[in-house]
Amino acid sequence: MTYRNPPTTPRKSATFDDYTLSEIRRAAATGIYDIRGAGAKRKLPHFDDLLFLGASISRYPLEGYRERCDTSVVLGSRHAKKPIELKIPITIAGMSFGSLSGPAKEALGRGATLSGTSTTTGDGGMTEEERGHSKQLVYQYLP
Repeated sequence: MTYRNPPTTPRKSATFDDYTLSEIRRAAATGIYDIRGAGAKRKLPHFDDLLFLGASISRYPLEGYRERCDTSVVLGSRHAKKPIELKIPITIAGMSFGSLSGPAKEALGRGATLSGTSTTTGDGGMTEEERGHSKQLVYQYLP
């Protein structure tokens, strides 16, 4: 019985394009992979790529030591019976329990409570960890 030598160049994939295959090979060789969203074609921006304009959050204080920059926001002030009041205009998006562990959900709840914002359960349901440590928890309901 004779064996053929394996080909020296990888065969063409029916699933992945050449760029994706080269990225897989590069990540396998270096042990470093690019972080990007599921299904996203673009690379995620780095923190160095972000620019925060303070003027878009609040007017520029004339006297910084006398005027306070208020970042609080009220959600549902016009139509809700019980509007949600947040200290910062940022909320933690829903991530299901299947994606995150109990301690991770607890950490998000604690962080949201300390920063004065809300967190969302995600489609995996509400866990005891996040309910016990989140002051404001938005329950995500999917039909």
